[in-house]
Amino acid sequence: MDKKDYTESCCPFDSSMYTGAPDSAPCPVSLPVRDVIGELDRLYEHGREAEAQSFLEGWQEKAAREGDWRGELSFTSELLGQYRRSGNMDKGLAAVDRALRLIREHRMGQTLSGATVLLNAATTLKCFGRAAESLPIFRHVSRVYAQKLDPMDYRFAGLYNNMALSCADVEDYEGAERYFTLALKIMEGCEAPGNDMAVSCCNMAEMYAKRDMEDERIEQCMERAWELLNDERLPRDGYHAFTISKCAPTFDYFGYFLYAKELRERAEKIYAGT
Repeated sequence: MDKKDYTESCCPFDSSMYTGAPDSAPCPVSLPVRDVIGELDRLYEHGREAEAQSFLEGWQEKAAREGDWRGELSFTSELLGQYRRSGNMDKGLAAVDRALRLIREHRMGQTLSGATVLLNAATTLKCFGRAAESLPIFRHVSRVYAQKLDPMDYRFAGLYNNMALSCADVEDYEGAERYFTLALKIMEGCEAPGNDMAVSCCNMAEMYAKRDMEDERIEQCMERAWELLNDERLPRDGYHAFTISKCAPTFDYFGYFLYAKELRERAEKIYAGT
């Protein structure tokens, strides 16, 4: 990892408020987080998004009510992703505040789990138009990951992809291209990474289009995304259907209407269980 990947400045993020000795005291109650997440995955697998959201919100409130802050943090982190999926800005930004409060109160910002929640929070800020605020948090996460993970760990791919999106939003296209390239390099070293790589290729095409709609790399990115989504090694499961929902609008945007139609029909069949 190049030092400049995580030391560039933007607006300040006072990480000292989120770090220190992490809270190791046991919670008075420990809710079955793993079982809850398993049930959540089953709901997503069948495309039951609205039910998944209310299910998670119920467990989040139960955790807060019963004093299981670790469970509350886990459920809040999952809700960050759900609110991005549903486009619920008010609830999404409220969940960001809730996650940051829990990490700050329990000094989890220098831990791997806390940094991953911060990554989710920063991604949500970017999703709802606050990219400039997200970048310092992403850089903090990058520093923590650099201390605790192998440089080719797959978690860096998600970090770099989301950093790239925020860079593109603030018109730092050089930074965006650098981070997309880093993300793809890490994914290429993994087995059957087609879903995530396809999303990155679509994101990269949109980034090039912001500068020049005639950029020949747009077509290269979209053809590569199509190839990846048709990789025979990819399970045709709920995650693949979700990936399609993220990629299909980009295929439409660039005029690949038949590709988009085929992808949507595939997703419908997956959710229908056929």
